[in-house]
Amino acid sequence: MTETIFKDHFSVQSQAYAAARPTYPDALFDVIAAAAPRPCRVWEPGCGSGQATRGLSSRFDHVHATDASAAQLAHHWAQDAAIAGNVTLAVEAAESTVLPDRSVGVVAVAQALHWFVRDAFFAECDRVLEPGGVLATWGYGDFDVPAGMEAAVAAFRADIAAHWPPDRTDVDARYARFSMPFEPLEVPRLELRPQVTLVNFLDYLRSSSATVRCVRATGVDPVEAHRPALEAAWGDATTREIQWPLFGQLRRKPLETH
Repeated sequence: MTETIFKDHFSVQSQAYAAARPTYPDALFDVIAAAAPRPCRVWEPGCGSGQATRGLSSRFDHVHATDASAAQLAHHWAQDAAIAGNVTLAVEAAESTVLPDRSVGVVAVAQALHWFVRDAFFAECDRVLEPGGVLATWGYGDFDVPAGMEAAVAAFRADIAAHWPPDRTDVDARYARFSMPFEPLEVPRLELRPQVTLVNFLDYLRSSSATVRCVRATGVDPVEAHRPALEAAWGDATTREIQWPLFGQLRRKPLETH
């Protein structure tokens, strides 16, 4: 039996997650498409509310986007049948999918690999990827603090620091501690620098697993507690550029030789 332990840190704040999480740069999806077999289908486990699905669906024949959280999928943009196009959604754990053997050219995981039971997940990747297919994994760490907001953000971070799930340290390590399958491919430097509003920024803070766990443990919403200081530090700007450290890996399943 495949081991599946679903670490559900996001269902409670699924609506905030869908609204506030940054989208990924086009250059990221161009890199994946250039490395992948063409034409091909994509499996996107841990898709959440679809921050990466749109970029994948614009470059590949079909995306099977899955998540163990029905609440997350309920906020996925492909729930709208009129715009879903070449995307199907399914509530599935990353460690087990209904996809047939050798049925996809890409497995794409955005900001979710640290939540998976990795040995079981990598075995499933080996099963569903066609020979020569690509496993693409990427994520981003905590944002770089904008100028003038250092004190306000530091105070907020101090309140939630004890509430990060242990898995979060894998993101801070940029997945370097993981034993990954297949041979690595070269990945160029990529940046995640969206323009965000103050409302988006506060929603992003609210969407984090540490914030939700802090509220559960203390009964106090740290975003609301620090809102006055964060708003004052933000100032009058309509938007600010926020940078998240973006990292990723591409790995190719070997071609079969006979």
